[in-house]
Amino acid sequence: MAVLSLTTQVFAAKNEFSLQVKGSDTMVNLGQAWAEKYMEKYPADLIAVTGGGSGTGLSSLISGSCDIAMSSRDIKEKEIALAKGKGINPYEIKAALDGLAVIVHPSNPIDKLTVSQLSDIFIGKITNWKELGGKDEKIVILSREVNSGTHVYFKEHVLRKNDPNSKEEFMPEALMLSSSQAIADEVASNPAAIGYYGMGYISSKQKAVAIAKDQNSEYIKPVIENVISGKYPISRPLFLYTNGAPIGLVKKFIDFTLSKEGQEIVLATDFVPVVK
Repeated sequence: MAVLSLTTQVFAAKNEFSLQVKGSDTMVNLGQAWAEKYMEKYPADLIAVTGGGSGTGLSSLISGSCDIAMSSRDIKEKEIALAKGKGINPYEIKAALDGLAVIVHPSNPIDKLTVSQLSDIFIGKITNWKELGGKDEKIVILSREVNSGTHVYFKEHVLRKNDPNSKEEFMPEALMLSSSQAIADEVASNPAAIGYYGMGYISSKQKAVAIAKDQNSEYIKPVIENVISGKYPISRPLFLYTNGAPIGLVKKFIDFTLSKEGQEIVLATDFVPVVK
């Protein structure tokens, strides 16, 4: 098991064969999946993984209360300065990439959308496919459930267009589904549906839409190469931060996350590997 009780975590913090991993809620399921598989291979080691947000993870690293911080953003200059003032030297490891595909039924003639159009669809400003040049059909909105990191990411980066002051939410009629596979299955059977999922789920049963930042930008397909290059608009790197270059058990765990097995877990949890 990856999530340890508070008592176990306190014990773990004092044990040379244990690690505290904390931070990004987007990454917490990935972190837990890594920890579970790692501890199957190395049962003597204990890995405690908790969320709380990227800022919380970096603050914990700076205060010395965790060994590895998970972050879905770059560390800020002020955080680096604060860390160095406390004798902490943040070391960045790019461990995965987050790329989300927007999907429709293969029969839907729509094959490209801007981020603004996506936002208008998912918040309910655009409600019929004919408004976008498609069929005269009411759009069926599919989303992950609110406790999903994928849901939060899509809301922040698409609905709210990276504006921290935006309060946009998914339209009330949106169907909140429990998994990426559920979204894939619904889109495959519903010609009016639109949804999103991790790129690892793309199949011939759904059509992935090309996305542009705005009307003046190139429409980019959600493929691994475009996520790696940063061209695909709905993508970002996911980081692990340590105090200095990893050594000992920290290095052992980091090496596992970047191994073939660790990167297969990245793909299985809807993210994009950084190591092929």
